[in-house]
Formats: sequence, structure tokens, C-alpha cells
Amino acid sequence: MAYRRLLVLVPAVAVVALGAWLLSRGHGSQSESTRARPAAIEASYTKLVWSDEFNGPAGTAPSASKWIHDLGAYGSPDHELETYTDSLTNASLDGHGNLAIVARRQTETGPDGLTRNYTSARLETQGLFSIKYGLIEARMKIPAGTGLWSAFWMLGDDITKVGWPASGEIDVMEALGQHPFIYRTTIHGPGGRSGYSRGQNFTAPRSLASQFNTYGVSWKENSITFLFNGDPWATVTSSDLAPGQTWVFNRPFHLLLNLAVGGDYPGPPNSSTRFPATLLVNWVRVYQ
Repeated sequence: MAYRRLLVLVPAVAVVALGAWLLSRGHGSQSESTRARPAAIEASYTKLVWSDEFNGPAGTAPSASKWIHDLGAYGSPDHELETYTDSLTNASLDGHGNLAIVARRQTETGPDGLTRNYTSARLETQGLFSIKYGLIEARMKIPAGTGLWSAFWMLGDDITKVGWPASGEIDVMEALGQHPFIYRTTIHGPGGRSGYSRGQNFTAPRSLASQFNTYGVSWKENSITFLFNGDPWATVTSSDLAPGQTWVFNRPFHLLLNLAVGGDYPGPPNSSTRFPATLLVNWVRVYQ
């Protein structure tokens, strides 16, 4: 969920894959969501420093002490089709221990004056919580359907001062509803005319829309390891960057969750896409 799409910046010109970038290639099978973190990961992180378990009555708003809402039609230049709202119909607890982020086919004009034919929600912890290094995980069940774009990601806290991509971005997971067996991880940073992107696709043994899975990063100085259901499967380090690219991931970042509709990357919904579409988040946890 590259922030450049919100700031109307041109796409990154240096895209270097950690491995396969095409949807036809992934990284093999991993265990189911119930599997515990491997001993090596568990031993590295012993303290739970922040979490949201999303426990509460159905229809309750997400905690205002932990999340803020981004509002409006964030779409340019990626041409997304949703307006993000703070309505309970787009983001609320489901009464079963989950946050439900719901995309709906409905016309809405946001505070930016732009009107879109879909609504959804985007939540972030900016100003409320940030972290520098740690194990950051979310247990989620994505919706299937063409044009649906689920994301759990992180942005540098200094984004309002330095802008994107100088702030850095860590995409813990991005998943397209039309390819529910695949998700993508990416880091974005400054370098060249419009920044760089380094990412890799992961192919799961079962549809990510059929069950909950845990998506995470083990983040250390000059190193980010991506995990699926607790298992590490890819690592990017500062030494992987090309000349002129800057590692900006040794400072605090905040968390984001959202479900987008449409855009140049996923394409628009079609007649088979079912609305309302729901991204369920069972929990978000941060360890150090």
C-alpha cells in the first residue's frame, strides 16, 4: 500500500525483487495460523509492548486510544475507488474478537469533497503508538474478490516532515482478492528520482480468504525478516540496497490497516465481486 499513491507521487523507478515478483512465482508452502512462533523468534522477543485484541460488543468502534481514521478518497495516482470513512458500517468490532473492516458499494463524499462509489476504512496508529524494532504481527482473514486490496503496513513517523519515500514504508502484507493464495511484502525508501521498492511474493498452501493467518516482520537494526504464521521466509538488509539507495528503517514507524477497492494495481471490481466485503483482524501485537 505504497504511500506514494496518497501523495500523488510518481511510481518508484527502481524495483528490485528479493526473489520472484510475478504472481506466477511464490515462495512455497508454510504452516497454518495456529502454529506458534519458532523458538528462535520467540526467544528474541519476550515482552509484549502493544496490542489490540479487538474484544468487545458487536458494533463497537475500534479503540480511539489506539487507532485514528484516515478520511477521504485516497486514490491518486493509483485511481482507487473508495472513500475512507469513520462509520461503524466500515470499521467496528464484530463481537467475536475481531475488527471488521468492511468495503461497501455505496456512494460517499468525503471531507475532501471527492465522491466515490465505494466506502471502506483505513486505520493507523500515528500519534498514538510507534515502534523502533521488534516483532510486529497481525492475524487476519482477507476477503476474496476481484478489485479488493487488503493491507497491513507501516510508515515512518517523520512522514509529515520529510514526505514519502524519505520516511520509508514497510508493507508487511498486501493481498489482492483475485489472487487469494498470494500476498506481497515490500519495503520502500528514498533513492533515485522517485525512490526504490524491494519486494517478494509468497504463495500460501491454502486460500488466505479461507482462514486466519498471521503476517509479521522481525525487524532489527539494518534487517527486516518477513514471517508467515510465525515462519521466516524472506529477509532484506541494508547491504542489499544499490548505490544511491538509503536505508531509512532504523527509526520509529507506526502501523496501518486498510481495505482498498480498485486502483491500477488490483483493477476494478467486477460482477463477481461480492459486497459488502470484509477484512477480519483478530489481533495486532508488537513484541520487543
